[in-house]
Amino acid sequence: MYHHIHAIDPKAHLFAVTATLDYAQPKQIFTLPAWLPGSYMIRDFAKNLIDIQFFDEHQQQIPFEQLDKQTWQTNNKSAIITVSYQVYAWDLSVRTAHLDTNHGFFNGSSVFLAAKGLENHAQTVTIDKPALSELAHWTLATSMSRTQGEQFGFGEFSAENYDDLIDHPVEMGELTIDTFMANGVPHDIVLSGKHRANMARLKQDLQAICEYQIQFFATPAPFKRYVFMTTVLDNGFGGLEHKASTALMCSRNDLPKSLEGKVDKGYRTYLSLCSHEYFHSWNVKRIKPAQFSPFDLSQESYTEQLWAYEGITSYYDDFITYRSGCIDQASYLSLLSEIMTRVYRGKGRFKQSLASSSFNAWTKFYKQDENAANAIVSYYTKGALFALMLDLTLRIETEGKHSLDDVMRILWQQYGLTNKGTDNGSHQRIVETLLNRNCDDIFSYLHNTVDLPLENLLAKMGVEFSLRASEGINDTGGDTLTGYKIGFGARYKAEAFGLKILAVSQDSPAHQAGLSAGDLLIAADNLQVNAKFETLLQDYNLGESIPLHWFRRDELMQGELIIQAAIKDTVTLSLKDKHLAKLWLG
Repeated sequence: MYHHIHAIDPKAHLFAVTATLDYAQPKQIFTLPAWLPGSYMIRDFAKNLIDIQFFDEHQQQIPFEQLDKQTWQTNNKSAIITVSYQVYAWDLSVRTAHLDTNHGFFNGSSVFLAAKGLENHAQTVTIDKPALSELAHWTLATSMSRTQGEQFGFGEFSAENYDDLIDHPVEMGELTIDTFMANGVPHDIVLSGKHRANMARLKQDLQAICEYQIQFFATPAPFKRYVFMTTVLDNGFGGLEHKASTALMCSRNDLPKSLEGKVDKGYRTYLSLCSHEYFHSWNVKRIKPAQFSPFDLSQESYTEQLWAYEGITSYYDDFITYRSGCIDQASYLSLLSEIMTRVYRGKGRFKQSLASSSFNAWTKFYKQDENAANAIVSYYTKGALFALMLDLTLRIETEGKHSLDDVMRILWQQYGLTNKGTDNGSHQRIVETLLNRNCDDIFSYLHNTVDLPLENLLAKMGVEFSLRASEGINDTGGDTLTGYKIGFGARYKAEAFGLKILAVSQDSPAHQAGLSAGDLLIAADNLQVNAKFETLLQDYNLGESIPLHWFRRDELMQGELIIQAAIKDTVTLSLKDKHLAKLWLG
């Protein structure tokens, strides 16, 4: 297929797309994916297609029938078919397509039709520069193979097949571009949006992370070139992996401002995000579940293994940021404490297993509501803790001879390089070989809802695990704070006339008082509440009760808040024995 895409009207957020197929079958079927790899929710990209039409080689319209929400069948006599349509691109995310006079972005899965039965044929894409004169200076970045045009210019590109076509997102606009080498492979950094990033610092730190990961797997990088594409916003976060690039979003303040200086919390978050998506180049893009080999993008593809692909990657993203020298040991333990805190603050960890969390990603994880923390557990965060448990167990039982690193390298050799998908027992079999024992005791934690036995494992590594109460909505864990003595049990944000309740923890004082998500709490103990509400609660004595008043929609409601001790759900990790810690932290 020969695709052609043009930012026809950035002010109306419209791409115009045509595609010509040379070898059409009678009653040729065309389809658009319903989701894209790495983001496990039905997206229904076809809802953004406008005015789809089909033509023969004489530019005569071909009648067609729409078979379902994302599939069309032509009634053609010709072997040459051209399809034309527009794409409404107004989703500012890493998943779909976005276009305005500031920048353009698209994932191929949301803009390019596939010809059924011919998905394995070569694909060509021509990307035209917007016609608006004020956008004549725009440049373009993608990891797709270029066949015509200057580097970072508009032009023609090629893909081996349809899966390859949709695995190279495209960024266009007034881009900041810089390049570094990692193990002989060029890596481009592309920033879109206003920023004051110190590119030298960014290159230095990303180079360290990328070189570490390439050497980690002990083979040449699985790509000839890699592109980090970041849309810079006032407030944003997100990433999606691709086989030779990643699409990212970050907050402007998360980027480094100087070459020297300590990595602050925002920049640490950005580096970990880059590390996460880069690790996916091996773990999920090439080592992947059998259910994803190949992908069925027309409907959900269920697997119980996302704990291994997102969870293990979530363990390594911070760990490699530390091991590559970008952050210090204290920062790493703080990051790990924050992940643990997110798990320990959710009652859902007692109701959903990691295997179930993985399998139900399509609905429960990707369609979270205000009750999510009470009902589900994240295969990202608890999956990272399961990976930590595996790593520490391997290091302790083999006295440092083996670790989770060996598991990943074996997976790469046995599955990644052979294009063979993993099954539900693949990881356990490798761990059992390394430990030379049955590991049902370890892997049973994938299917139960018991807290992982991390405290004892960490102690053997010279790290003390402790739980304390939270010290308010801005306390994410990791810091050695005292914690509040009185608990409330709800997340909220301050508004002009009170506190908007965002979520309520099950069995908490807020729950028992009758508060629900969406309520506007206006008074406590007959005084107007504000952002200092939880601080003021600390002045009350255990067992007291105070009246609460709130609006639910337009109805005034009231209840009694029983003053209760705050639960300990916030984790702090402290290094106690540097000698023991060397077995894990180096």
